[in-house]
Amino acid sequence: MPKRVLVAGSISLDDVRTPFGEVKGEIGGSGVFAALACSLFSKTALLGAIGKDFPLDKVDLLEGKGIDLSGVNKSDKQNMRWVAHYDVDINTAHTDAFLANSLEDMPLEVPSHLKNTKYAFLGNFSPTAQKSILSSFEKKPILSVSDTMNYYINSEKENVLDMVRFADIALMNDAEARELFNTPNLVVAAKKILELDSKFAIIKKGEHGCVLFSKNGFFSCPAYPLENVKDPTGCGDSFAGSLIGYLASTEDFSESNVKKAIVVASAVASFNAESFSFYKLAEITKKDVMDRVKEFEEFGKF
Repeated sequence: MPKRVLVAGSISLDDVRTPFGEVKGEIGGSGVFAALACSLFSKTALLGAIGKDFPLDKVDLLEGKGIDLSGVNKSDKQNMRWVAHYDVDINTAHTDAFLANSLEDMPLEVPSHLKNTKYAFLGNFSPTAQKSILSSFEKKPILSVSDTMNYYINSEKENVLDMVRFADIALMNDAEARELFNTPNLVVAAKKILELDSKFAIIKKGEHGCVLFSKNGFFSCPAYPLENVKDPTGCGDSFAGSLIGYLASTEDFSESNVKKAIVVASAVASFNAESFSFYKLAEITKKDVMDRVKEFEEFGKF
């Protein structure tokens, strides 16, 4: 029986420009990317909020992928908006405008019918809100994964550190890890993450893949070598969603399986970068992902 994962995150309308094109008013947000990626492996429920201008056909599309939207609030405000661009350094998003709007009405508690969900991903929103949501489960989930971003490290650093302690796995990228722990050295940063009771320190490195640290060792996963990159928006969220979705589906949290989950998540994230918005995620199947995982296995041999 498929396991259910609760994904809590933003649902936005994005205007994004990259060196390879641009889109306006397309669906984005950490919740959308993570939920779609997670749904490749596990039953998924989304916790978030949409505005009065959110396109109803996109609601149908998400539900058509089997995502439970009963935890999504319908706000009277306009939908959250994010306007951003990428320059030649495709790893760095430059925010041109951000309007929280409907995000302000995001639920801070899990609905009663979802309180027994065993797995949870908390997207890159306020750590105070993340902890409120995680604390509202009937029992602490078997596995909880959180994400963060520079904005909250700058404005709520102690709360971010508290969330690293509270979640089983706290994801962050290399710049965020360096900033949070005030060190240029990722090995030092990873050790500090582990000291905060995280089971694993998983640090994302964009087009250079990701690394895992544990008390037992180290693992490095390269990024898939893409020739046709369109838009990296949501790659970190799709990585996180597929990571917890895969782990929930296997119910195996051993270090060896977490390593495999990282490769699976890297494969999903690489698909996401091949199109604007979430459309590639909506097209691919679990088989597509596992075929790409086999390619990872081949080019990782030496």
